[in-house]
Amino acid sequence: MIKVVLPTDFSENAFHAISHAVKLLENSTCIFYLVHAYTPAIYRVDYTLGSPGRLGLPDDERYRAEEALENTKKKIQAQFNVSKHTFVAHAAFNSLTDEIASISQKEKIDFIVMGTQGATGAKEILFGSNTVHVIQKSDIPILAVPSGFEYEPPRNILFPTDYEVDYKKVNLDFLLKFSRLWHSKLHIMHVTAPEGLSIDQTDHKTYLQGKLLEHNHKFYDLPDQELIEAINGFQQETPVEMLAMVKNKHTFLERLFVEPIIKNIGFHSKVPFLVLPITP
Repeated sequence: MIKVVLPTDFSENAFHAISHAVKLLENSTCIFYLVHAYTPAIYRVDYTLGSPGRLGLPDDERYRAEEALENTKKKIQAQFNVSKHTFVAHAAFNSLTDEIASISQKEKIDFIVMGTQGATGAKEILFGSNTVHVIQKSDIPILAVPSGFEYEPPRNILFPTDYEVDYKKVNLDFLLKFSRLWHSKLHIMHVTAPEGLSIDQTDHKTYLQGKLLEHNHKFYDLPDQELIEAINGFQQETPVEMLAMVKNKHTFLERLFVEPIIKNIGFHSKVPFLVLPITP
């Protein structure tokens, strides 16, 4: 049983990500939690005291959210109708990041799938603000799906790494379990610095090699260059259907959040982006 959170703001991009998740896991028994977190534009006194439902008052925002979630649920089931899939609608008066954290802990969620954009859909922004906040705060894997990506099974997954990560603190088992679903090949890409690997980097690489012994994979050592340039170049030479990275400090992921305009950083991720958290 795989448990997945599907956040939605009822935009086309959100439904695109939901559809991607359903197709991705079509052969797996899953519970999908359709999550919408709302905060009214104008806070009434009953919201400041707690949710109106607790006070016996009508909660119009919740009613609207629940109705929209049910409509989304019916739309999914009409389009896909996968017998192995169960959908649970969940609306809450809360911030999206806090509500996802709460339901993830309560329901023991395996991962989150969400669109890269929100309802505004600004094309020049790589990640919408909700996606950024969830990625930054979540301690479970997140798959961010670009709105323009037409679904393809992830037969090839690119995994760039600097070997600075202690992989014993990373949920690699999720990545390996995920790759087994589609018999994916993992392409581990490292940009080689002039000074070579440190002792710690060598140890981390050795551990990673051990974890991958029974999986289809290949290691690549590329000449010294900007990581983003290397990723873009690799994808031109070797088409992949997914990009996976570890969310650790000092990686280029932080640059994506600080400098979100694509033209400023030259990063063009046209494939789903899997972010793996690292435990403290």
